[in-house]
Amino acid sequence: MRIHLTAADMARIRFAPRPAPLQELNAALSMACRRDNDPVLGHWRWRLLHSLPAAVRPLQDLVPAGQAPGFLDVFSDTLHDGLEVVRSWRPELARAELERVYANIPSPSPVPPWVRDLHRGDADAWQILSHAQQAAFETVLRPVWSAVQDLHHAEFTRHAVTVAEHGVGSALTDLVPGSRLHGDIWELDAPGRRDIRPDGRGLLLLPTFHWTGHPLISDLPDHPVALTYPAGPGLPLPLASENALSDVLGRTRLAILLLLDREHTTGDLARRLGVSNATASAHTAALRGASLITTSRAGRAVLHRRTPLGTLLVHRAAN
Repeated sequence: MRIHLTAADMARIRFAPRPAPLQELNAALSMACRRDNDPVLGHWRWRLLHSLPAAVRPLQDLVPAGQAPGFLDVFSDTLHDGLEVVRSWRPELARAELERVYANIPSPSPVPPWVRDLHRGDADAWQILSHAQQAAFETVLRPVWSAVQDLHHAEFTRHAVTVAEHGVGSALTDLVPGSRLHGDIWELDAPGRRDIRPDGRGLLLLPTFHWTGHPLISDLPDHPVALTYPAGPGLPLPLASENALSDVLGRTRLAILLLLDREHTTGDLARRLGVSNATASAHTAALRGASLITTSRAGRAVLHRRTPLGTLLVHRAAN
């Protein structure tokens, strides 16, 4: 994916100051519907999907082939404002988006009646959608929203420091690992091949903490191009208790996470836990892969530190 940035676009690049409830909800629901063998995410998915109320089900009808209509991409920083933005879409644009997502179904099936009503602009159908989004937010994100806000603030600060010290170009490539800035073109790895041209509308950067896939692009007319990028391992936030944390991480990895309230070497951890260096190294590699710790070298020593995400999980589990 290539984003062509004019001088006007570069001047209008901004980082969302606060998380967007509905966009984070989209990311969390997308993550819940992914299929992989990750044991931590698998436990979370099972628990989440079995806790969703029936009122949420209409959201599935709007993504019949894995693509969502554009009116679900909302970047308002309060739930109330986000729901209002969804409802304020012009009828002809909303109809076009519904027709687009239903045209891509490999095996056409009957369109749910309420979606047909939504296509006609029926007020009750829009109310069904609003109720589904609100019910999903209350179930999926409300219990962890303060954690999302803390993580967003930390990411916002990190981005601001990078811009101040190294400039916007370095900040862009730092946000999305593997991306490249060639002149005025920002290249990112993503499925397919797309050329995005903001043409002076600017670029909005939004981190998400419930998605680990490729960056997500929203390119709507008369709006800045919005890029939602993964800024965490997609872990459930928070886990209910220290016992729950132990269940999904394992006792040894939890013990390492607790010990890393201050810096330790691999040898320190092995001695404290009564395991071999190789075992300690394997566990720290797994925690590092989940972005719960970082590892660096100081001479011949390998030093491990707990990340802000790891600290949040520990603190939330303790409360």
